Amino acid sequence: MILDKEKYIKVRSAQVQGARTVQDVKEMTDIVIENDEEYSEIDRLVQNVCKCQNISVNEVVAAVKNGAQTVEQVMEETNAGTGCGRCKGIIANILENKK
Repeated sequence: MILDKEKYIKVRSAQVQGARTVQDVKEMTDIVIENDEEYSEIDRLVQNVCKCQNISVNEVVAAVKNGAQTVEQVMEETNAGTGCGRCKGIIANILENKK
């Protein structure tokens, strides 16, 4: 992993609060992006909801557009959240904000 654990946690925490771009992460945290590799890694992370199952934000948004209204329904449709479960907060935020 290119990011250290502290930065990774900050990115994922920002996602739970609604961050969907690197700029959002920068505005919502005190993260300092050291180089292009870190920028690319953060960009990759914000496009991904579930690391365990490799489920993208777009896949979760599509599930919501297709009628999923709860975290459990999104999990059923996409498999996101069925591994460690740490991404359930991000899924909930997407459902809440429909984005």
